[in-house]
Amino acid sequence: MPQVVEDPDAAADAMLPAVRAYLTFLSETGRLAKASDGLDELLDELDAVEDDFVEAMEEALGEGEWDEEEEEDLDEEEVEGLGDFEPFADELADLPTIRLRPDAELATAARAVPLIATARDLAVWVGASRKVGEDTLLSDDEIREALAVAGLPEPDEVPLAHAVPALWNLWNLAVDLEFLTPDGEDTVSVDEDTSAWPFENDEDVLDAWMLGLHSVDYGDPELEDDDLTLALSGLTRALLIRLLLAGGRRRLGELSEELAEAAADFDDLGSAAWAEAGDPLAPVLEWLSGYGMIAVDDDEVGLTPLGVEGVVHLLDDDDLEVDARPAVDAMTALDLLSLSADLPEEEADSEFAAWMKLRDPATAAEELLEAAAEDEADALIRVQAASLVGSLGPVAVPAWRGVLDEPSLRPYAATHLTQLGVEDAPEPTQSDTHWLILDMWTISAGLGAPEFVSSLHDIGPAPVLSNLLEVIWKVPHPHVEELLEAISEAHPDKQVAKTAKRALFKARSGSADRA
Repeated sequence: MPQVVEDPDAAADAMLPAVRAYLTFLSETGRLAKASDGLDELLDELDAVEDDFVEAMEEALGEGEWDEEEEEDLDEEEVEGLGDFEPFADELADLPTIRLRPDAELATAARAVPLIATARDLAVWVGASRKVGEDTLLSDDEIREALAVAGLPEPDEVPLAHAVPALWNLWNLAVDLEFLTPDGEDTVSVDEDTSAWPFENDEDVLDAWMLGLHSVDYGDPELEDDDLTLALSGLTRALLIRLLLAGGRRRLGELSEELAEAAADFDDLGSAAWAEAGDPLAPVLEWLSGYGMIAVDDDEVGLTPLGVEGVVHLLDDDDLEVDARPAVDAMTALDLLSLSADLPEEEADSEFAAWMKLRDPATAAEELLEAAAEDEADALIRVQAASLVGSLGPVAVPAWRGVLDEPSLRPYAATHLTQLGVEDAPEPTQSDTHWLILDMWTISAGLGAPEFVSSLHDIGPAPVLSNLLEVIWKVPHPHVEELLEAISEAHPDKQVAKTAKRALFKARSGSADRA
């Protein structure tokens, strides 16, 4: 009851009469247990517990409210952790546009990441079905071999398993990268593709690098005292976010002072932990450099292009918005079209102008139309491309001619060539016009029901739309069936809806015949 009722008195007002009615029903139908008291005694007892019921409800509700407040306080503490990004949300939203380098460049950088190469060597050394787990750590002899493979020094302490945190960080990285995989209880084996690193395919390389991205946490200092270690947890992320907010570079001395102050604010033991660590940023900088995310130059530290990409992905994982776009000099035509579709008109025009400065107009027109032809189902990209190429005027004529045989772009090509007065240009057909209408409907349907219905009204009165539906189903547009179904469900005119249903049946029958 306390979990679903907020007012104890109201609960009593409703519950007690309900129980009274239920007891009466049981008595009158002979359903009371044989050993039960009579109805009058039961009702008297019910009246007697009313105050106790209300009091118990109030106590339970008070406990529930305390639990909720405590949970909210805990959540707030988590948000304010040393390595949390949420407190910087407003600053991130105000950042100027962050430009990301192309995948080919990032993949080249990722192939050179030292930590991934070391994790590969360690995984290859592990081999097949090596026994290791929480209760069966590697033997001292195995650890000596692993340290040699990883290029790590051998500590004086024994047993070695508890004195080589750097080795276990590399081991965990190999697991994150899926170079090492479990194949039984307390048994791991190297993945068969591991020895092929660095991979030839750029996408495979970046996928692997992203798998290991959360290894940034392994850069946090590890101290003998667990409480002191915890006080500095998140230090690596704290450094990354401050670099991004500063435009990618900071003086190391200033950054160290700022992080020391943040650690002290975050945890009562922060100052003690900072002092105990000696140089808390040393493992942070070493790990991030090893993972290709930063470069340290004298007293300055800066994010690499790979590092910028990584921080943007970490922010995305936390559902924090930041304006990150491909660098203009590395932006493909498809990048431009995809980006422009989500930008206000003025920003989209600015991106297009910057992109065009790096290209010959005729070549740009060809690139845009080629990108638009990649996915016949993407009407928005197609309309974006047609609009941009159309703005280039006569210089785009060769590009328009080049897509006349492309079904999804022919309607646009024929229309623009005719508008430009090009000799021997094909006149747009009725089917071309219908394709353009279906593209328009596809885009408006993606904006919601009101916009979709409004675009239908733009065609004209209900009889005009019905006449169009009688023939438009014949167009081999990738979205014609779903659009007809949407019209049958959304249009307020019953006759139009009925016509759309008939057209949908014909379209589906035609698709089945063609199949």
